[in-house]
Amino acid sequence: MAELEKIADQLSELTVLEAAELTKILEEKWGVSTATPMAMAMPVVGDGGAAAEEEKTEWNVVLKDHGPKKIDVIKAIRQLTSLGLKEAKEVAEGSPATVLEGVAKETAEDAKKKLVEAGATIDLE
Repeated sequence: MAELEKIADQLSELTVLEAAELTKILEEKWGVSTATPMAMAMPVVGDGGAAAEEEKTEWNVVLKDHGPKKIDVIKAIRQLTSLGLKEAKEVAEGSPATVLEGVAKETAEDAKKKLVEAGATIDLE
């Protein structure tokens, strides 16, 4: 039982980006998906491209440009990801860079709003 608590402590120290990467590794290794299964399919009406967009359950928040307020963008990245100052600065300066990976639509939209308010250019993928 002490080993499980040790593992839980180690996992709680992961950043959001590290946790997302760990999720992908475990999905591939174990052949499972963490995506919530749909109870039943909804009928598709209209454009097929719009239906594909509606079905998407995981989103990436991609920083295209930090804009004129780089410090504000770095602060927003730190708030959203729990990254340290150095790592957040590297993300801001390494655009295009993924800020959040594999998050729910609401989380992605909230992150986009905060980053845009800070002066960044953001894409949701």
